[in-house]
Amino acid sequence: PADRHNLLRPETVESLFYLYRFTGDTKYQDWGWEILQNFNKYTRVPSGGYTSINNVQNPTSPEPRDKMESFFLGETLKYLFLLFSDDVDMLNLDKFVFNTEAHPLPVWTS
Repeated sequence: PADRHNLLRPETVESLFYLYRFTGDTKYQDWGWEILQNFNKYTRVPSGGYTSINNVQNPTSPEPRDKMESFFLGETLKYLFLLFSDDVDMLNLDKFVFNTEAHPLPVWTS
């Protein structure tokens, strides 16, 4: 019960992005789409932003926290965008690596 909350963290969608890129299996995109739909359904606020929630186990009353961490925009949504992108060369994983804040860094070769 202590972990009923959702902070809109990026780790799951980051994993889905890598799994999709390495396998090409569209089930990872399907799972990402389901996550995005549920973010829109349960965490979107009337002003257009998003909020973390206290209780994922009660869909009728998820208890919004009125707080959206910066990593939601900078990481979670970035990985969702990349997961659904058809342009593999946009951030080719043979040429870029992501740091812990989802910033792409070029891979230097000698």
